[in-house]
Amino acid sequence: MTPPPGAAGLSRRSRILLVIGGVALVVLLAGSRLLDYYVNWLWFGSVGYRQVFSTIVLTRIVQFVLVAVVFAALLAATLAVAFRSRPVFVPVSGPEDPVARYRTVIIQRLRVFAIGVPLVIGLIAGLAAQGDWQTAQMFLHSTPFGTADPVFGMDVGFYAFQLPFYRWALNLMFVAVALCFVASLITHYIFGGVRLAGRAGQVSVAARAQLAVLAGVFVLLKAVAYWLDRYSTLLSSSSDNGGVFSGASYTDLNAVIPAKIILLFISLICAAAFFAAVFRHNLQLPSIAIALLVLSSVLIGAAWPAVLQQFVVKPNANVREAIPIQRNIEATQAAYGLTPDKVKYQDYSGRTDATPAQVGADTATISNLRLLDPSRLSKTFTQLEQRKNFYGFPQQLNIDRYKVNGQVRDYVVAARELDSSALTGNQTNWINQHMVYTHGNGFVAAPANQVNSALDDAAAGQGGYPNFTVSDTTTKGDIPVSQPRIYYGRLITDYSIVGAAPGVPPREYDSDTDQITYDGKGGVPLGNLFNRLVFAMSYGEQNILFNGSINANSKILFVRDPSDRVSQVAPWLTLDGDPYPAVVDGRIQWILDGYTTLENYPYAEHVGLGDATADSTPGVPRLPNNTISYLRNSVKATVDAYDGTVNLYAFDEKDPVLKTWMKVFPGTVKPSSDISPDLRAHFRYPQDEFEVQRQLLTRYHVNNPAEFFSTVSFWNVPSDPTVLDNGPNPTPQPPYYVLAGLPGQQGASFQLTSPLVSLQRPFLAAYVSANSDPGNYGHITVLQLPTDTQTPGPQQAQNQFVSLPQVSQQLNLLKQNQTTIDYGNLLTLPVAGGLLYVEPIYIERANQESSFPQLARVLVSFGGKIGYDARLDVALNQVFGPGAAAQVTPTPAPATAGAGPTAPATGTAQAPAALQGAVTGINGALGELRAAQQSGDFAAQGKALADLDKAIKDFQSANAKPH
Repeated sequence: MTPPPGAAGLSRRSRILLVIGGVALVVLLAGSRLLDYYVNWLWFGSVGYRQVFSTIVLTRIVQFVLVAVVFAALLAATLAVAFRSRPVFVPVSGPEDPVARYRTVIIQRLRVFAIGVPLVIGLIAGLAAQGDWQTAQMFLHSTPFGTADPVFGMDVGFYAFQLPFYRWALNLMFVAVALCFVASLITHYIFGGVRLAGRAGQVSVAARAQLAVLAGVFVLLKAVAYWLDRYSTLLSSSSDNGGVFSGASYTDLNAVIPAKIILLFISLICAAAFFAAVFRHNLQLPSIAIALLVLSSVLIGAAWPAVLQQFVVKPNANVREAIPIQRNIEATQAAYGLTPDKVKYQDYSGRTDATPAQVGADTATISNLRLLDPSRLSKTFTQLEQRKNFYGFPQQLNIDRYKVNGQVRDYVVAARELDSSALTGNQTNWINQHMVYTHGNGFVAAPANQVNSALDDAAAGQGGYPNFTVSDTTTKGDIPVSQPRIYYGRLITDYSIVGAAPGVPPREYDSDTDQITYDGKGGVPLGNLFNRLVFAMSYGEQNILFNGSINANSKILFVRDPSDRVSQVAPWLTLDGDPYPAVVDGRIQWILDGYTTLENYPYAEHVGLGDATADSTPGVPRLPNNTISYLRNSVKATVDAYDGTVNLYAFDEKDPVLKTWMKVFPGTVKPSSDISPDLRAHFRYPQDEFEVQRQLLTRYHVNNPAEFFSTVSFWNVPSDPTVLDNGPNPTPQPPYYVLAGLPGQQGASFQLTSPLVSLQRPFLAAYVSANSDPGNYGHITVLQLPTDTQTPGPQQAQNQFVSLPQVSQQLNLLKQNQTTIDYGNLLTLPVAGGLLYVEPIYIERANQESSFPQLARVLVSFGGKIGYDARLDVALNQVFGPGAAAQVTPTPAPATAGAGPTAPATGTAQAPAALQGAVTGINGALGELRAAQQSGDFAAQGKALADLDKAIKDFQSANAKPH
């Protein structure tokens, strides 16, 4: 058909302008992306992981090109066939026929539509597909697990690496065929192959043949989908099985999987019917085939499994689901590292009648009782060890262990970092912000089981402060550091430009009298004008281009958060939310735990990673709530705080997922043998992995399917008792790092611990501990308490603490003195056959910007007996009697305004008469003081304070005498 005369066309000038406009648009859209690619190319080269970047980019490009070409070719072929098979004569309904106008426009711009439409669709498809580069690489480099699934006998690696790729490719083919069908239908309609005139319309032979072939291919793809659906039944979540277990249920095995096979054959028959329609002159056979497929999908695919579930499974679910539940238990334990070789279950009496000698003999735990809570002391570290306003500490500090003077003890540790957000005034001008204040300075630690007697003067009678040991550029503490400067940390968010020309005075702030020039190997060179131009454009900052201090030796430091650096070089890892600093071989290293995860592990329980790792720990980023069914702490990563060097170490070298990624990025992960002994000594069992495991242990400590189905032996993770307003969905109590002993264990070990309570009950059911010592790393001990007795859990212990009259009385008095009360972590520790609860209490001046927490009291509970004092040894002796705390280093009592020494709590060991009399005098004076404060009677307050002073002296005198 020829276009009507006078049809408008584009002039040569218009075409040139359109081309120029198109090129400009592409440059604008792609320019920023190319700029980012070049910046990343430079950064990956600076850290020695350019292979990672190039592999990812190349994979994306290949996937983009392949998918774009396939989609464009299929669509172009479809359009070509439809156009070439159009009817020669097409009747026109009238001069205003809209289809005729579209037909004319297409013929006038035939190349635009024939090439442009497939090209645009191909580009969109390629862009959508290139993001799944991890799926393709895992398929290409898959590693077998050596474990077969119990239904089909397929290796677990098939579900982990191959099945996701097949699904991805199949979904793309579904979309491609559907697009071709729609494009074919529209083309035939426009060119008259499909007409809607008349009651039934008309379809040309060519149109019917092409549409039938495309529909047949689509149904064939559906047959392939039914084949893959069989394997997917093993990956169903517990929500699909009534919330009981994950994996293929009895109904899946006996109805759903057979139904998929039947539907597969029906799909093949339907596809054959569509292909047969190519040679027939009507669509009756394909119509019957479609009706058959829909009907069979309803009856066989949905109704049959529903009937079986309702009338066969539900009445006898405990018997019918026994085998699937057993498979679920075994698969979950294997997928999350909870197999018998890694988890040891041990009966524990939970006794309440321990003697002072028995408690004192438990030196591994009693001598290391932790008083300092790392989640409460950030402000204390900041106020006492910040030094300058632009230094800072993260909200959540960390616990690690060090050997000092021949003794291993746990420390609260933190790096004194540059806090980019704390710069103020002239410090925020561009030169100071990016070229002067460039780094932090120092490693700060405090023994976790000690507080000092006074901040500045022991005679002042103040206490409750950490006993700091600091290693920086001016001091060498108990934990010496050879390079204390910190250029890479969690608080440093801005870029810095470092390096100076020879003979130029250093400008980077190191102290009030000293400036330095960075000489580390970190950073991207800014020595050439092109790189300066690139970074000026990237940051939108012209000073990078025109500042005269930037020279051939200058480098720019960026991506400075340790987590960001590791996630860039190992995007296949899921990182623990809490990196921690450690002094390793004299240098400050950030240590990070990297997890390999899978969504497809047959029969394993599905876990929402973000939900499972959510707790009340402040300042720790929550992990993305990805659904996983497999978890391994397969990589330990380090980031040097001075030069930013990133090292990845294979920690679980047997992990098939890690092996797969090591094939994808060869040489990027170092073998476990490269881990130095000093580094290995600071590895901690990761908190996020432990939280996932303890949630699973609440159910998967049960190995009997019938008992599992009844849930009678299930446990719960306790809510955090120190969170006063926990709401209807209470926040779980976080696990805690402690240096302590375990029953049957020689000496103390560094552990991550958590109590577990009975299902929907507050009583203690178990105590879980994961060992972090190099010789026994990763072994989990579960102490199971008797079920015929009730041991108070954390919430009950906290209720006993705060409801004790002496405790509530003094805490209320502190609050009246414009002081806030903060409960520290409630530790649960096995001691002398029972469970010991220890909780520090911190006080802080209210509404004071410069205030910070001070350890004021310690609460101790064992078997319902409670101790409460400013000194841990006194509180322990109140509970167990004299001699129980012989291993505890006494710490002088802090003199808290309006408070004073405390009486032995109700239910504790009996005190001598003189001591009891002094206690009575203290309590009476405290009551008088409170009444005087409420009435505003200053004279009465003075008398009460005098009485309190006399009572305190009597108490100290009586307490000093042997009894």
